[in-house]
Amino acid sequence: MFPLWAWIFFIGLVLGLLALDLFVFHRQAHKIQVREAAWTTAFWVSVALAFGVFVWAMAGPGVASEYFTGYIVEWSLSVDNVFVFSLIFTSFAVPDEYRYRVLFWGVIGALVARAVFVGAGAALLSAFGWLVFVFGIFLVLTGIRMFRRGTGEEKDPRNHRALRLLRRFLPVTKDYHNGHFLWRDKGKLFATPLLAVLVVVETTDVIFAVDSVPAVLSITTNPFIVYSSNAFAVLGLRHLYFLLEGAVDRFTYLHYGLAAVLIFVGAKFLLEGFGVHIPITASLPFIALAVGSSIAISLFATRGRNS
Repeated sequence: MFPLWAWIFFIGLVLGLLALDLFVFHRQAHKIQVREAAWTTAFWVSVALAFGVFVWAMAGPGVASEYFTGYIVEWSLSVDNVFVFSLIFTSFAVPDEYRYRVLFWGVIGALVARAVFVGAGAALLSAFGWLVFVFGIFLVLTGIRMFRRGTGEEKDPRNHRALRLLRRFLPVTKDYHNGHFLWRDKGKLFATPLLAVLVVVETTDVIFAVDSVPAVLSITTNPFIVYSSNAFAVLGLRHLYFLLEGAVDRFTYLHYGLAAVLIFVGAKFLLEGFGVHIPITASLPFIALAVGSSIAISLFATRGRNS
């Protein structure tokens, strides 16, 4: 549906914005303050919305609605990543000024991984129509598991399997060595704790993508829409982390809203398999209401808590 030049424009836009972000705005390592995180988060949301207008001009309001719905689904599920990032950074005692570096390169890996997931998922659904039932059941079960998830049950990231695998190939230093991922001492190559953190972040994002990509595929199987909505949500995730890191403990009931979204899109997948179509005009309000109300209830219930 979308011509080659639209893909070139999209990829060029993403690469250009990443280069601007890394080499201009964050050339020097520093702690991201809430004010900076707020305006950069607003910037990435604005870019995502503007791209939705581009999709509207290219393919009409119906496809644009799919893009906006996919973006909201992916952005909502990405909020859950903030909790995990906070746990990882705290467990490894990552200095504030190095956290953005980890998240930046984590986003690069996430964009590559999701491109593979989107391409494979769309191709499989096109070749094997019965997979809608597999994806649907998987999303419903994931939503139920998230709904039943308790607090304080997170595993220690320092015992992550990927980290144990890294240590088999490279010894890990105790010091961060000015934010380098690798460090050479007396001719021997070492991994710094920052590389260990990056490995855990990348592995965690792959696990999240297993849930989020099928969720967006339940909205549309158009690879351009699925990947662009995923990409812009992921791009804004770094700044969203710095905006919310001081208040992660206040989103007590968010996982209920996200669980409702996963169960809904999973049920939508299953109904599509039986020939029952739920229009975007019904999906978008439900998703927005589920996430918005869970955030509002969380903030109200924890209004007396210091952030």
